[in-house]
Amino acid sequence: MPWNEAGDEGRARAFLDCAPPPARLKPSCDPSFAADIPPLSVDADIDALAARDLLASAAREAGVVALEYFRPGARTSAQVETKVGGSPVTAADLAADSLLKRRLLDALPEAGWLSEETIDDFERLGRRSLIVVDPIDGTRAFVIGDPHWAVSAALIVDGRPIAGVVHAPALDETYAAARGGGANFNGAPLAAAAGWPPRAAAGPKPIIQAMAAKLGSPVEITPRVPSLAYRLCMAALGAVDFAVAAENSHDWDIAAADLLLEEAGARLIDGSGEPLLYNARQVRRGALLAASAAAPPSLIEAFRAAIG
Repeated sequence: MPWNEAGDEGRARAFLDCAPPPARLKPSCDPSFAADIPPLSVDADIDALAARDLLASAAREAGVVALEYFRPGARTSAQVETKVGGSPVTAADLAADSLLKRRLLDALPEAGWLSEETIDDFERLGRRSLIVVDPIDGTRAFVIGDPHWAVSAALIVDGRPIAGVVHAPALDETYAAARGGGANFNGAPLAAAAGWPPRAAAGPKPIIQAMAAKLGSPVEITPRVPSLAYRLCMAALGAVDFAVAAENSHDWDIAAADLLLEEAGARLIDGSGEPLLYNARQVRRGALLAASAAAPPSLIEAFRAAIG
């Protein structure tokens, strides 16, 4: 059944927000569910470490909800519908989205809200701070039982992220960063790869092959990673030398990973080479490159040539 983002939102919320949960869960509307998340003060949008911990707690809680519908190697138990444009949305996406919105806006009432699974009314544009989430980044993977999906959450202040978390529940992996406080992977410090020439990359094969040809150096392309946020985290972790996102990603896919990359000594840029700014009316992006800040200009030149 096609999913109408405007007309069917109320129906979806009614059946998900307080729907009978899977057997092992309390209803997500129950305020006693999972970890307590302390409210932050009105000035806490500039407290990056507190914001990081808030996002991490909420992302893990949302991950618990999503995991109840996840079936490793098999199709999800969640109801699946199709949004306008053809991408899937599941009961798990919407349940996690509802939980994140409730938890995070309760703690940060002055912030705006932007999510893949919430209608954007642009009210956020008048706010200095913005919460950006993708409750399940990699829904197609989630649906078929591939563990490479993630909960992505970021807090934007004055156009740039100050806290970001990418949590992969099925892999038990959490990437977290706070502006000026570094980035970590399951508690261990992150450092992006700085080797040259690059040996391995993640992303669309045609773009990476074109970059390798321009650089005159062979580059191993990792198997496809369904979650863009997780793919970018691979560059922050140093698992690949660079990562590429094809055009048409959205702010909710990238905002958290953007800060993780920056705090790990890397950067996320578009063809202009400039840092990305958030909380604009347009949330769709062109092609993006994630690589060590120490990478030579020839890598950016190869990226620009590859994307035309």
